Amino acid sequence: MLDTQSILQALAPELWLAASGLVLVLVGAIVGERFNSLSYKVGALVLFGAAALSAIHLQGGEAFNGLVKTTTFTNFTKVISFTLAGIAVFVSEGFLKRHGISRYEYPLLMVLGSLGMGITLSSNDLMTLYMGIETLSLSSYVLAAFHRDSARSSEAGLKYFVLGALASGMLLYGASLVYGFTGTTSFDGLTLAGESVGAMFGMVLMIVGLAFKISAAPMHVWTPDVYEGAPTPVVAFFASAPKFAALVVFANVMFTLFGSVIHQWQLIVAIIAGLSMVIGSLGGLTQTNIKRLLAYSSIANVGYALVAVAAGQALGAPALLTFSTIYVVSSLGLFAGVLAMRRRGGMVESIQELGGLARRQPVFAIAMTVLVLSVAGLPPFGGFFGKYEVLRAGVDADLVPLAIVLVIASVVSLGYYLRLLKVMWFDEPKEAFERVDVSVLGTVIACAVVAGVIFMIFIGELGTGGWASYAAAGLAP
Repeated sequence: MLDTQSILQALAPELWLAASGLVLVLVGAIVGERFNSLSYKVGALVLFGAAALSAIHLQGGEAFNGLVKTTTFTNFTKVISFTLAGIAVFVSEGFLKRHGISRYEYPLLMVLGSLGMGITLSSNDLMTLYMGIETLSLSSYVLAAFHRDSARSSEAGLKYFVLGALASGMLLYGASLVYGFTGTTSFDGLTLAGESVGAMFGMVLMIVGLAFKISAAPMHVWTPDVYEGAPTPVVAFFASAPKFAALVVFANVMFTLFGSVIHQWQLIVAIIAGLSMVIGSLGGLTQTNIKRLLAYSSIANVGYALVAVAAGQALGAPALLTFSTIYVVSSLGLFAGVLAMRRRGGMVESIQELGGLARRQPVFAIAMTVLVLSVAGLPPFGGFFGKYEVLRAGVDADLVPLAIVLVIASVVSLGYYLRLLKVMWFDEPKEAFERVDVSVLGTVIACAVVAGVIFMIFIGELGTGGWASYAAAGLAP
């Protein structure tokens, strides 16, 4: 007999999202286009509700004979991810209306993609993991190509789909090898399985497949093109909620599934981290498109996060949560800022078109400056403390060469972050921007406050002594 209480503790947000998604489909099919505008508000409320349920059941639980299992580590991630997804839906409507592509299917895809995020985070079995990843991926492919009349958007969706299918195949093949050589797909069973060469090859293939999902080098090739071509609100979603969830899933798999054989995968993850930091920091220096620049910034920041993964569970889990939380909030704010920049000729995506922003819209420019400096990791903003936690975890885990690469990459990446600030504050003013949507401007300012002020106020709660350690304590030893 099913234990309803256990199911609710483990899967309350996912059940809510699945039920709400079915209702949205029925309402949309019956009401049609009249539901388009309202669907964004409803979709955002559904996602905020899922975040609230994750907070209520923060301690987590286990259900369906161990197929799903949630902890404070994964539920904390759900709270942040669902909240960011709700904000991404809320700020999307104005952009989609201006481009004539506002449809009720958009928030529905966001809800279903978030359902996939939740299932992936709740997985305690290889099959559950794969099902959640594919649910998120299929929704993401459609979202990337949502602007069907745009050649860039269609190209982005096609590239994402083709390369995503390749990565999913490698992930599934790796999982099948792990199952074939251990005889189980359960995470609990795999932690007790002995070492074998076949399972090690399967683990490597799984790492490659998961690295694609987090856009880590050298599996990053889709990221700049998809970020540039996909609609900006879609990219804001990709760069925040799924990014955070994917990083935590990657860490959860390495810490719980393969934690006992860290000597087999630590070097692999360290190499991926190093490549991501180098490619992300160097690749952004030559970019003239803001979205492509932020794509390379994302690759570099994934590398920083993987330093925490390579450091191991005890040292790396709290650092990963600290760094990733600050980064995804800042990233959502930056892409909301790109959404806000529109002139009569269309959206502003060229860096040079930011000239004179500080003189035209000083409040907006200050908020964007705080976000850029936070992502760059400069004190006294939140991103500095997140990057410091990752650096400390790497040094404490004797990954000194990787920590040196982190410092050098951070210095190099300042080149394109400071270029953004130079254009905004010192270049000659361009044509004034059109009126900014209140929801978008409010999101930029709110993210700047969170990334630049709240983390400064509660600095004592960061790292090993605060909320990050409390959330990471839910991981199995």
